[in-house]
Amino acid sequence: MSGFKILHEDDHIIAVDKPSGMLVIPTPKGELNTLTGLLNRELDARGIEANAHPCHRIDRETSGLIIYAKGKKAQQAMMEEFRARRVKKSYIAFVHGRLGRKEGTIDRPIEGKRSVTKYKVIEERRDFSVVEIEPETGRTNQIRIHFKSIGHPLIGERKFAFAKDYKLKFRRAALHSHKIWFEDPLTKKPLGFTTPLPEDMARFLETNR
Repeated sequence: MSGFKILHEDDHIIAVDKPSGMLVIPTPKGELNTLTGLLNRELDARGIEANAHPCHRIDRETSGLIIYAKGKKAQQAMMEEFRARRVKKSYIAFVHGRLGRKEGTIDRPIEGKRSVTKYKVIEERRDFSVVEIEPETGRTNQIRIHFKSIGHPLIGERKFAFAKDYKLKFRRAALHSHKIWFEDPLTKKPLGFTTPLPEDMARFLETNR
């Protein structure tokens, strides 16, 4: 099993486009074909000694960009950038219905912790909206929980909404990690990466005009 793409690689950073359905790291079940495992097997095959370590997480269903560091020192430096909110991330999501406000901020706690999500509607279709999202905090499932909380769950959402309640169907939560930009903490070089919508989301747009 493969399917991931390396978009950028240098001495410290690897930017990867992850397909939907692939875990980043194993669960307690000990899955072998995780993105981290596959990426490290590729590095080993190329004779690269440093291990690749994920610097943040995107869930199994979500497609798109994820940043890895080569070696523990680079990982620790990069994770500090994430903790300090110096890494900017943008997602594309398809959400049910039309939002009353075309851009705004959702500021609602998740498990007692402040959670903030900025969004902008970039296209409206008959029964759904295409939304660009910038999470300002990094809570688990933050985007999915926040859009459910305002009455516009993601298309394909099954964890935080009942898919049967909605006419539009999708095989996963329609969420794509679209853009990441930051300063490499070791070289101070600005880096930015963008990845287009995956085939399943692009096809959904084509068939639901």
